[in-house]
Amino acid sequence: MYRVLIIDDEEPLREAIRILGDWKGLGVEEVLEATDGKAGLDMLKKHKIDLAMIDMKMPELNGMELLQIIERDYPELLTIVISGYNDFEYTRQAIRSKVVDYLLKPVNRADLNQSLRKAIDVLEAKRRKESEFINRNITLNMSLPRLKEKVYLSIIERSFKSQTNEAFLPLIGADDPGNRFMAVSLRVLNLEQVRKNRFHGDTDLLHFAVANVIDEIAGDHFDAFSFASPKQERELIAVLTVKGGYREDIAYRSMQQMNKAAATLNGLLGIIAAIGVGPSYADAMAIADSYEAAKAAVSGIDLAKLKGPAVTDGAGQSASASAKESQSQSLTGRMAMIRSALENGNPQSAKTILLEIVHRLRAQDGFSFGDADRMLRELVILLNDAALELGAARERLPMRGEQELLPLGICTDFVSIGQYEELLQRIVDYYGGEIRKAQKANQPFDAGDIKDYIDNHYFEDIKISMFADKYFLSREYLMKLFKQQFGCGIHEYVQKVRMDKAKELLDDSSLKIQDISEMLGYKDKNYFSKAFRNYYSLSPSEYRAGGSG
Repeated sequence: MYRVLIIDDEEPLREAIRILGDWKGLGVEEVLEATDGKAGLDMLKKHKIDLAMIDMKMPELNGMELLQIIERDYPELLTIVISGYNDFEYTRQAIRSKVVDYLLKPVNRADLNQSLRKAIDVLEAKRRKESEFINRNITLNMSLPRLKEKVYLSIIERSFKSQTNEAFLPLIGADDPGNRFMAVSLRVLNLEQVRKNRFHGDTDLLHFAVANVIDEIAGDHFDAFSFASPKQERELIAVLTVKGGYREDIAYRSMQQMNKAAATLNGLLGIIAAIGVGPSYADAMAIADSYEAAKAAVSGIDLAKLKGPAVTDGAGQSASASAKESQSQSLTGRMAMIRSALENGNPQSAKTILLEIVHRLRAQDGFSFGDADRMLRELVILLNDAALELGAARERLPMRGEQELLPLGICTDFVSIGQYEELLQRIVDYYGGEIRKAQKANQPFDAGDIKDYIDNHYFEDIKISMFADKYFLSREYLMKLFKQQFGCGIHEYVQKVRMDKAKELLDDSSLKIQDISEMLGYKDKNYFSKAFRNYYSLSPSEYRAGGSG
């Protein structure tokens, strides 16, 4: 039997939880209440609490602060948090504190008891000694969602061993012969835009919000469990479990629910998603087959025809093996021309070649997400090789693939064929820039170029950083080379040229000193006079009056 503590300053919510909870069915013998965070901490000290339900918005000590204390002082205590969709900071703390579940207001009976069941499952798992692996992970305070995620991933990756991990099967309903399972692959097409504008750059928070929406909507007909793909941050995986039913009916309802989820994600969070739905199977181990079908369905969506969120089960999509082979041959065959264009400082020509390849593939067999991904992956590999051969710095290239483009300032979002083509052009521009830097850095440097520039632009605001950026050399190295060749520093030479020119202009009595000051690049007559006196030990007026310096 278990003891639950509700920590909430709103009496109606506490009462609703008391009324709606299936306490007897869950094996809960006592439900205690605390009116705020401080009172909740006092209750935790006095009673052995198994599960705490915490409202995130409370006076004095709010839920976020309380979770941090619990994480430190009561690491074994299970928690369920209660809040709203837009409480991003609170949700972030919930993720960090590894809560069992996150309940959205207003709390309803089904969601409440589903969350409570998750918590009770963890508590019961702690008491079981059937599996050493489960005990070890529970000792490390692994929450049930994380444990279920590991089980699903091992099935999807085909590394799950039924005999040795049999104790895990009840956690995902695989011990019930009446259940059917199916996988969903969701790709967030505008992830970088949404992450920046709606989630303050927090990817975990974005994943958490998307998973909540999928699970809530799919939960009308299925037991849904969603989690972020560990291999591709744009992808979330959902596993849908349903008790019985015809395969055709399950397929129809799953498509219906995923269309609803795609529309909700777009309206609520501005997310444009491409969703693939796999077939259902009675064998939980076949979730791997369903996932592969779901992922293939997303890859088969024609990017050229995409007009917004899309949901598909892959039916009616034709395999484009010929297009894949044609794409690879086209890109590899034209790479010499692309390289030559970049080497000759003509990135526009390289862009034109790439766009021609895309347009030809579109005309032949359409252009799917799979085609776009393959072309992007191959392009980065081939451009890396070309850039390295042309002397580009390895540390400035995405050597581990296209996933390293964003840290280099290249946004990889695309929700249409036009945006994909723009991405290809941004990539070409980046590599073109790195190749030009390498070419300039490898050219012999002549300090006389700086001297010539100063001779012709002495009236401008000349800074050493201008030359350092232009020649890709350090400030110190430039000054050293210039002094070795001309016997003075760059600033000293600028001053010399201006002062020589000042004498020449002062000899023309028709010019006012104010005009001469401006002609030399001094905005202030007094500053010019001071500089002239420091250089010649007399003022411009004294020089003009005496006629010598």
